[in-house]
Amino acid sequence: MSKDADPRAIYLKDYQPPKYRTLETRLSFDIHDGSTEVRNDLTLVRDPHAPADASLVLDGQDLELVSVTLDGETLSGNEYQVDDSSLTIFSLPGACEVSVVTRIKPEENTALEGLYKSRTMYCTQCEAEGFRKITYHQDRPDVLAKFTTSITADADMYPVLLSNGNPVADNTQDGRRTVTWEDPFPKPSYLFALVAGDLEVITDTFTTMSGRSVELRIYSESHNIGQCNYAMEVLQRAMRWDEQVFGREYDLDIFMIVAVEDFNMGAMENKGLNIFNTSCVLASPDTATDSSYLRVEAVVAHEYFHNWSGNRVTCRDWFQLSLKEGFTVFRDAEFSSDMNSRTVKRIEDVSFLRAVQFAEDSGPMAHPVRPASYIEISNFYTTTVYEKGAEVVGMLRTLLGPERFRAGSDLYFERHDGSAATTDDFLAAMQAVSEVDLEQFQRWYEQAGTPLLVVSSHWNAGTLTLEITQSCPATPGQPEKLPFHVPIMLGLLSRHGAPLNCADLDCSFSDVFELRETSNSLLLHLRSEQAELVIRGLDSEPQVSFLRDFSAPVRVEFPRSLQQLSLLAVHDPNGFARWDVMQSILVAEIDRLIMESGEPSQFVVDLFATLLDKTIACSADAEQLFMFAVMLNLPDENYLFQQQTAIDVDGICRARDLLRHSLAVALKERWHSLYEVNEITDGYQPDALSMARRELRNIAFAYLTEAAAAHEAQMLIEAHYNSADNLTDRRAALSAVVNCDVLADEFRQQLLDDFLQRWQNESLVVNVWFSVQATSRYANAATICRLEEHAAFDKRNPNKLRAVYAAFGQMNQRNFHASDGSGYDLLAQRIIDLDQFNPQIAARLLQPLTRWRRYDEQRRELMRKALERIAAREKLSKDVFEVVAKSLEAEG
Repeated sequence: MSKDADPRAIYLKDYQPPKYRTLETRLSFDIHDGSTEVRNDLTLVRDPHAPADASLVLDGQDLELVSVTLDGETLSGNEYQVDDSSLTIFSLPGACEVSVVTRIKPEENTALEGLYKSRTMYCTQCEAEGFRKITYHQDRPDVLAKFTTSITADADMYPVLLSNGNPVADNTQDGRRTVTWEDPFPKPSYLFALVAGDLEVITDTFTTMSGRSVELRIYSESHNIGQCNYAMEVLQRAMRWDEQVFGREYDLDIFMIVAVEDFNMGAMENKGLNIFNTSCVLASPDTATDSSYLRVEAVVAHEYFHNWSGNRVTCRDWFQLSLKEGFTVFRDAEFSSDMNSRTVKRIEDVSFLRAVQFAEDSGPMAHPVRPASYIEISNFYTTTVYEKGAEVVGMLRTLLGPERFRAGSDLYFERHDGSAATTDDFLAAMQAVSEVDLEQFQRWYEQAGTPLLVVSSHWNAGTLTLEITQSCPATPGQPEKLPFHVPIMLGLLSRHGAPLNCADLDCSFSDVFELRETSNSLLLHLRSEQAELVIRGLDSEPQVSFLRDFSAPVRVEFPRSLQQLSLLAVHDPNGFARWDVMQSILVAEIDRLIMESGEPSQFVVDLFATLLDKTIACSADAEQLFMFAVMLNLPDENYLFQQQTAIDVDGICRARDLLRHSLAVALKERWHSLYEVNEITDGYQPDALSMARRELRNIAFAYLTEAAAAHEAQMLIEAHYNSADNLTDRRAALSAVVNCDVLADEFRQQLLDDFLQRWQNESLVVNVWFSVQATSRYANAATICRLEEHAAFDKRNPNKLRAVYAAFGQMNQRNFHASDGSGYDLLAQRIIDLDQFNPQIAARLLQPLTRWRRYDEQRRELMRKALERIAAREKLSKDVFEVVAKSLEAEG
């Protein structure tokens, strides 16, 4: 890459409002196989603050320009200018009509941005900057226009023609059909959508809280339509929940979802016409695991909730992306919590945050929730913007309390409905309804990195003193950090495990604190670098339940004995805190095994035995069973890697394997009892209790196969596989067969072949077949090469790419990080290949290589060389260029 060719960065500080406002956008698509003509009629007015001679700049990429007219007059070449990224029109009046005609080739669009063809249907993906690949337009989120869209196509080949809003016209002439859609709500171009195809549909209705009837439609190709009913059920629940919890009512006559097999993202919230990756909308017992059902539930709700938090109120610029995404992730998490187990949902979210977002915060791509700059905005659809952004919203709810937070969200929607807003606007609405000073809280949007809280406890003659220090490590472009406003929720337990009543405590705190009676907790407002909590008049030294419900996205160092932690693990009334200390116990044990290379301690085995006995005795409480399930799972390798500054790949994997095997062998009879007691004989149901029992049974199954000899393991796996009436249990058997080293290769291959033969026509199930093998503890680069040569693998399909390359690079740490560098070499070459036709996916697959500085010297050098190999390519997309360049820059 020559320096002159390096893409330039875009900065938040350089934001300027548009010189022209687009009031109306009228689109006409004439779709023919091989070429589509797009006519774009724009009604524009110059901004009053813009100079009279301001030119109109329309974004465009990969377009063939046919004509440009201004107020009905065709423009000549000297009246406009075209380059690779824009069309500039000179000398416009203050109000005018501009018409642009372009040709595009959706069939050749392998990047899956703009208008493209997926199998037999045409569809769009316009966020963030895909609309400019359809036509010339002000492709920025702060330009909101009313859209009218006419679609013309062959009536027989494409009987379904969809766009945003409500249908207003439909006619057929000479075998070609034209359907016109009108969206009465102004929206930015990234929310535009179009679908043309031969699709099946399921329909239902929803009556809003004001009594309006809304038609609900979910479209899919015929072979998938039978798997859409669960999504329809979820959609109706989400619509009712949003009315009840946030007071948000749907506003169009129709709400539509279309399932697409080739899609870079999970789903897209286009106004009235959501387009979904099939993996996020299809569900049936045979084709979706329990986790897939939960994902469908979360994503359907997420995209629907965007109708207000993203569509009715959108973001002013892409630096404000978390305004819509962080807020909506928070909303979908609340929905899922209310539908299932709130505690387990919180644990799942925090587990993901710690394993993935904390890693992002400590790597070269670290950025604030509201970034200050970017080269390619697609690289900032990150866990920081989404998940950490949701944590920031959650902290606001914690600080304000539920009632004031609801009042703040109502005010935010009222103030900014129909406009493009900023995170400052969101905070201003929250500040307006609250007495809590949120000025310092703003730093959560502005500063990158994961804060560290160091806590020490001192007991002296009836007085407990907690000293808390906060800091945040340097991140790229931010060597020094100011203190955050950190909400810390905590409680106290007696030495016997009984909760102490916080209302009776004699407390003082250096900063502000308050009592939260509903959870019997203290809420500390930590604002300074150091603070001290003093609690007087205690009879005996209590145990501190710290950071209940993960009240802030921080790391915590709080040294305590195993005995103190085990008391909290068994007795803490806060489910999250109980799980969290269990994780601390297990991480400490794994660290000890790395250092000492000995046998697992009897203390940990006994603690697991106690938990197992309690679990076996619990039968009908879904919440408790879910809690036992998450507590019986060992921390995964991704999370363990984040606990070390210098990652010891071999040590972590060896110690975790040893602990797992020891627990399997020592507690074999208990695992067998857990397996038997959670057998389900009355058919598959995706309800909370059934999911909890399946999870526990499959945990026990995995431990039993770990402890079994060859013949016993084969019989156990065969029986589990053959008796399964759902994909969750079949996947567990598949995972066992590829991870159990005592099995005969012939049996292993027979089961894999049988699974594929039975489900070869179900693309999402085939993805499971790929991913289970890519994540096997015995998979290596050669395994991945064999999988990608399989006839079922399609390198143009993002789901297949994720099932193989992302599964191996992000979920198979021991083998991706093979000491010979074969995993790095394979991923680097695939990224180079993919960058030529799908830069978004290539850049996202690159993430495991970006943290190369945290590994041992040999692996560091091999990973650096893999990155340099990618960087040496003459032509890289902006997506890949940005990630590679930042990864190779000097630290700090």
